[in-house]
Amino acid sequence: MAKLYFYYASMNAGKSTVLLQSSFNYRERGMNTLLFTAALDDRAGVGSIASRIGLSAPARLFEPGLDLFAAIAAAHAGETVHCVLVDEAQFLTQAQVWQLARVADELRIPVLCYGLRTDFLGALFEGSSALLAIADVLSEMKAVCSCGAKATMNLRIDGQGRAVTSGQQTEIGGNDRYVALCRRHFTAALGGHYQP
Repeated sequence: MAKLYFYYASMNAGKSTVLLQSSFNYRERGMNTLLFTAALDDRAGVGSIASRIGLSAPARLFEPGLDLFAAIAAAHAGETVHCVLVDEAQFLTQAQVWQLARVADELRIPVLCYGLRTDFLGALFEGSSALLAIADVLSEMKAVCSCGAKATMNLRIDGQGRAVTSGQQTEIGGNDRYVALCRRHFTAALGGHYQP
């Protein structure tokens, strides 16, 4: 039986690297994969998933209005899809997460989603919340705080490295805008008592 998977972590845990490796493993065995990434994240270029260690692959874009079940079913009708992989899954809508569940349940195609669990204030993203609620398999990937503890939080920083404590939930950025921290240092940073 195909399943819906959610691999979540803070930033810099290697989520995109693992996604690209998983796709490579399927393709190496002659199986087709279908990759998706969020349209609003163009750090690696439009329609591309890239890791910090230099791996990359083309991907289809998703945005809130896209019916993922219909898009995947259409692709599968043209050429058998053996696995669907979704990067930046925190940006999925709740409806899209349910569409991906239908892909696993009705089309019998495994769906592997990779993304952040929480935003820069520790609140769940819509897509992450839905995945945590209904995914068949939840797997936390590990990142490391500067203190050596497990990093579970994503601190947004300004140009001087200070914590940002208000703003829009989504602001695309990399190491210039975010730092992965353990909860203790994240809480201290939001209170102005820790400088990463």
